[in-house]
Amino acid sequence: MKQLLQWTIIIPILSWVLFFSGLVENSSIFQIIASILLILSVMSAVHHSEIIAERVGEPYGTIILAISITVIEVSIIVSLMISEGSEAASLARDTVYAATMLILNGIIGLCLLIGSIKHYEQNFSTSSVTIGLVSLISIIVFTLVFPTFTESVHGSYYSKPQLIFASIACLVIYGSFLFAQTKGYRQYFLTNGGDDEAKTHPIEINNKTFYTSMVFLLVSLGIVVLLAKTLSPTIETIIIGYNLPKSLVGVIIAIIILLPEAIAAIIAARKNRLQTSLNLALGSALASIGLTIPSVAAVCIAMNMPIVLGLDIKSIVLLALSVFTVMLSLSKGKSNIVYGVVLLVNLFAFMFLMIYP
Repeated sequence: MKQLLQWTIIIPILSWVLFFSGLVENSSIFQIIASILLILSVMSAVHHSEIIAERVGEPYGTIILAISITVIEVSIIVSLMISEGSEAASLARDTVYAATMLILNGIIGLCLLIGSIKHYEQNFSTSSVTIGLVSLISIIVFTLVFPTFTESVHGSYYSKPQLIFASIACLVIYGSFLFAQTKGYRQYFLTNGGDDEAKTHPIEINNKTFYTSMVFLLVSLGIVVLLAKTLSPTIETIIIGYNLPKSLVGVIIAIIILLPEAIAAIIAARKNRLQTSLNLALGSALASIGLTIPSVAAVCIAMNMPIVLGLDIKSIVLLALSVFTVMLSLSKGKSNIVYGVVLLVNLFAFMFLMIYP
């Protein structure tokens, strides 16, 4: 009973009750309450994912969280595309692009900065980073860059055969990355070091706590999806009301989606487990593109809906700058406070140029 009265269980339940009450759609006060509950549900998801990760061990814990977050992303994007039709044709591209920029510059940048401030210098496996970045670069080019330059269809679109090929390529690359992370080269992704307290007093997770966390991770993530979808029209109205670009909707959705992983990665960096942070960040970026685009593409093909994938030249340059900076920052296997600062400046440039193009 004590376990069932924890806030990490009570908050998701209250969020579900509020959602089914129907009060959120017609009341600004309840929309504010829903926003607060949404953030707290994200925190609950982080808590339960950490318990699961502690029980199953690395890198499986980070994989579970990354795939769970991707399920959220796909659910929100597909539901909005179905409800809004052709007006949301670029939503998948905007959200995936925003998620990639936030992960590469924001999450990795914050982890490098905070970890360096607390521990001065942190070590990580360059082999795991190389595997992740090689996979990520290929997927990025297939999904976000090539559609801008192909000639079969006018505009930033893939033809149907091209879209099928790109989707299969993403799944093959992500599948090979998962194989390397869990089987073939698992030793590269294991965390060495960490807080002395964690080594001296390892946390034991019993079966009851583990299965409760499994259930409430899904409960928390599920309500995050539904509340984000419910609040998205309000967010879009506010953005349009301030004459801001509609692509900011994708950024805000990406921020909501990535909050659990961002918090978990920053906590790991503070505990001197930068390898776990990088596993989360790069694994999330790969899952965000490698699973989201094929899933959305399958729905669009089945329902004959348009999907815009190709980025404009400015966005491609910003994305290339981010990837190149991350590659150089993670090439030596040691963190540095300067790397974190530069990546965060890249993130601010991305946001600034979106508002002031």
